[in-house]
Amino acid sequence: MSAPGDIAAFEAERPRLRRLAYRMLGSVSEAEDAVQDAWLRWAGAAGEVEDPAAWLVRTTSRLCIDRLRQAKARRETYRGPWLPEPLIEELNVDPVERAEEVSVAFLLALERLSPLERAVFLLHDVFDEDYGEIAETLGRNEAAVRQLASRARAHVKDEKPRFTVDEAEAARLAAAFMAAATQGDMKALGAVLAEDAVMLTDGGGKRSAALRPLIGRDDIIALLEGLAWRNGLVWPLSFRAVRINGYPGVILEREDGPMTVAFQPGEGGRLAGVYMVRNPDKLGHLKP
Repeated sequence: MSAPGDIAAFEAERPRLRRLAYRMLGSVSEAEDAVQDAWLRWAGAAGEVEDPAAWLVRTTSRLCIDRLRQAKARRETYRGPWLPEPLIEELNVDPVERAEEVSVAFLLALERLSPLERAVFLLHDVFDEDYGEIAETLGRNEAAVRQLASRARAHVKDEKPRFTVDEAEAARLAAAFMAAATQGDMKALGAVLAEDAVMLTDGGGKRSAALRPLIGRDDIIALLEGLAWRNGLVWPLSFRAVRINGYPGVILEREDGPMTVAFQPGEGGRLAGVYMVRNPDKLGHLKP
């Protein structure tokens, strides 16, 4: 049991709340805001709380659901492909997040769920909450919560990795792509991309980016060839290698600002996905 406003009790749960909020919202900055709002609710609550962890998870989940509902109209009118705000981890530290739970492909699959489905799926399948606790959190009966979980699971099951890729092999694929891109070597780029590879570029209407998903190796190469023909060398020669949403990735500095590129390894020693974020609203948390 703990008194609301107990800073130590809140700080003990902050990392878990932040992880939950990021998976719910797909945004580092919005996740921080949601956790801060949960702190304000915690600080202002009255009486004793028997289970602070459950209280804080419940409050954060509800705050995130409210934010998702408010964001629905903005997402529907978003210019071009939407990608989650990149979650950056340095290569020289052990990963905090499980890659499969923060991968771009997984977060994009979550985007297809309703706010309630998303909350139920994450709380149960990722954070190991039982259905009774989730029902209490969401103000639903347990049978309804189980049904929401089943629907959500059906939507995201195809996005879970079917195989594992050695970290060194994944880094090799990313390095090969960057070497070919900086040299403008389209043949080498084609060799590192899977035939059905996907490229998504998120400029949010604020920086230049492809306004549709690029599907397939030929589609991706055609776009990159066009950019190279119109603009000369497109890729900066210097970049910083990082881990982005569990994938190998890079941060590049361009004349109009930074961008991130995350590389999703695929089968057969090729890349299955390339995800570029150029929207400045999603890059404010990057460290220089």
